[in-house]
Amino acid sequence: MKSSDQWSRFLLGLFVLALVSCTETEIDEEKPTITVNYASGFPQTCENLGLGQSYTIKAKVADNLELASYSIEMHHNFDHHTHDDQAGECILEEQKSPTNPFVFSTNGRIPQGNTNYELDIDLIIPDGADTGDYHLALSITDVTGWQARTSVDVKIVE
Repeated sequence: MKSSDQWSRFLLGLFVLALVSCTETEIDEEKPTITVNYASGFPQTCENLGLGQSYTIKAKVADNLELASYSIEMHHNFDHHTHDDQAGECILEEQKSPTNPFVFSTNGRIPQGNTNYELDIDLIIPDGADTGDYHLALSITDVTGWQARTSVDVKIVE
């Protein structure tokens, strides 16, 4: 009797395992989105940022399932390199070598459960930083690992 009970339990276990493994999981096929070009989005393409000034980076991010994290980085563009996702073209200054370039980098988690979120990150441009052409790069990752990136051309001015 004991072996038939074990056999029944084994078959029941196989049935449950087969039932669970046959359930479909949703496959995420959409990258998140980043929008800076709206009324309170900042910075806009070709924006001038002054030395010694503080600003608030604002960007709307969205995803079809759930947002996970963000990364923001600012670096000089004194060599006139480009990023493949840039919108608009700014008038560039002459190429030059950096002496005291401004560098900014931050990242963080987006509160769990959000499909829409507005990034609101403080940025201070220090006195004494090199003025000129810069890129502000934004990256967003969703819970399944999809990532979207965009960058905005800005200038640091006196």
